Amino acid sequence: MIRYFLAFIVIVTVAISAWLLYLYSQIRTDIDTIVNYNPKKTTQFFDKNGKLVANIFDKKHRLYVKYEDIPARVVEALVAIEDTQFFEHMGINPDAISRAMIKNIKALGYVEGASTLTQQLIKSIVLTREKKLIRKIKEALLAIKLETVLTKEEILERYLNEVYFGHGYYGIRTAARGYFKKNLYELNLKEIAILVGLPKAPSFYDPTRNLKYSLTRANQVIKRMKTLGWINQTQYEESINYLPKIYDESLTQNKAPYVIDYALKLLKKDIPNIKTAGYRVDLTIDLEAQKIGRESLKVAYDKILARDAWLQKNPANNIDINGNPVEEGYFIDTLNGALISIESSTGKILSLVGGINYKESNFNRVIQSKRQPGSAVKPFLYHTAIELGYSPASQVADIGRTYEYKVGDEEKKWKPKNYGGTFKGILTLREALTKSRNLATINLVTDVGIDEMYKGLQRYGMNDMPRDLSITLGSFSISPINLSKAYSLFSNNGTLVEPYMINSITNSNNETLTFEPEFTYISSPEQVFLTKSILNDVMTRGTGRKANVKGIDLGGKTGTTNDNIDAWFCGFSPSIQTIVYFGKDNNTPMRRSETGGTTAGPAFKHFIQKYLEIHPEIQRNFIKPADVKTSFINGRKEYYTNKSPLPEFESIPSNTNTENQIQF
Repeated sequence: MIRYFLAFIVIVTVAISAWLLYLYSQIRTDIDTIVNYNPKKTTQFFDKNGKLVANIFDKKHRLYVKYEDIPARVVEALVAIEDTQFFEHMGINPDAISRAMIKNIKALGYVEGASTLTQQLIKSIVLTREKKLIRKIKEALLAIKLETVLTKEEILERYLNEVYFGHGYYGIRTAARGYFKKNLYELNLKEIAILVGLPKAPSFYDPTRNLKYSLTRANQVIKRMKTLGWINQTQYEESINYLPKIYDESLTQNKAPYVIDYALKLLKKDIPNIKTAGYRVDLTIDLEAQKIGRESLKVAYDKILARDAWLQKNPANNIDINGNPVEEGYFIDTLNGALISIESSTGKILSLVGGINYKESNFNRVIQSKRQPGSAVKPFLYHTAIELGYSPASQVADIGRTYEYKVGDEEKKWKPKNYGGTFKGILTLREALTKSRNLATINLVTDVGIDEMYKGLQRYGMNDMPRDLSITLGSFSISPINLSKAYSLFSNNGTLVEPYMINSITNSNNETLTFEPEFTYISSPEQVFLTKSILNDVMTRGTGRKANVKGIDLGGKTGTTNDNIDAWFCGFSPSIQTIVYFGKDNNTPMRRSETGGTTAGPAFKHFIQKYLEIHPEIQRNFIKPADVKTSFINGRKEYYTNKSPLPEFESIPSNTNTENQIQF
């Protein structure tokens, strides 16, 4: 009888062993998933000053932390409440299993588990959370095996990065930043207790939803630590009575959505896993400047709406560009704008605002929109002439001409006009550009030659242009970011800079790729200074005077296209450059009162004023190169160089100004 019983025991043992081996064979590959743990990690974007711009992730927001960067107090609190014998057991805790089985039998149901931290990790990564015996057995088998492959510290690192802490936070570092805006080493005991208490029931104990229950759970952690003798009475009392400040914010915390969209577009080309590999991306963006950019665009937009509201109440004035009555809501429908500001000497983008309201339209007009620049192209035409030996004092005729041309067999005539329909006769280049005279510009282009002007615009980075006189009025398309690059010719003293937004990228191994400015030399600082001096006149007494700001040298140019479809303001100080655009997304006309100076100018002015408030230290004066000479013509100061001398018949012996820093 005993022999049969022993045989039965052997058979049962063998059967159970075989069954366990079978179960293990089914799940042994799961060990590799845990050992080679590589979860999806959040990529973080920071501004130039190290301020968080956004968290970008795919489904799970996780900021990874290595074990050596986890404070010992976090480990103590976690082990105290979840698995006191963690550092002693082999993956499962037989004592805890026995206690749980007794309670479950008494309750005739599943009321208590006995999972170790190792088992919880396995459950989180490779097994379901269903309360079935077969799952618990698989879990135990994996736990025992895992403890032979990984150290306790490696298991804790995986656990604290994997588990869910509520509110969309995966991993303890993520939760610390989200709930408390702190790094792990900055947490106090009560905050640590809140965090380690969350995995038991993350949604229920979420402090942004149920602070009362979250604090109760945290106090249980603190009491357990006191019972174990891991904290003293003073620490216990201080922690029990402490009430932390809890933050309830979006997971992405995206403070500059147009910026992040553009950055992701750039990075995805070469880094397809940019959202999941836990990169740190340092941007050139200044969040304070970004905020000013949004405000500036909105200030100008609100002024447009105010004008529209007034005109709606005054029907006699409420007409479109052709003099026809405007229906209510017609003008503001699809109206939008864009702004880009760069550091002139490097091309680093400080502010990029692709529209008035990202939630209403995520179309990035700085990057994606191509519109006609209108008169904003004129400084490049005048500078091309100056490069060929013209000076600001050279003369040009501001008179009308009629141009005859054919479209197929049909003969047509083009008779361009100045804004306002007047003629000024003979003007200097300085006066013609300062007042943005269309006819003078067309005559200058005719005198210099279309081919020379066309090649000049190409050198400045403009493409896809018609090879005819229509380029004089900016009748080709360009994006604000590309126009910004072109204007760096003036703001960066003759060297084009490529606007860029990414300073560096650092991977999870702390390997960093740094990006540098891209420069293209075009013209000498001396020749550019001549054009820059005219653009300063545009600000002080020309079409841009309403956008001028006292106390700082500025250069700029307005741009308004035919039928007032597009309105631009392109301006710069000695150190930064800002391009503003307004227009309707459906490419229909704005009101005839909406011009570059009136519509876009206020945004530029507001940006400069506010930027000066936060950066009063920036350079205020343009620097005159030593080789630029000064003379006086009819009582007015004029600049010239050896390459661009004053016209002989106007030349007056001068007392050359040798000072390098001047106030226009």
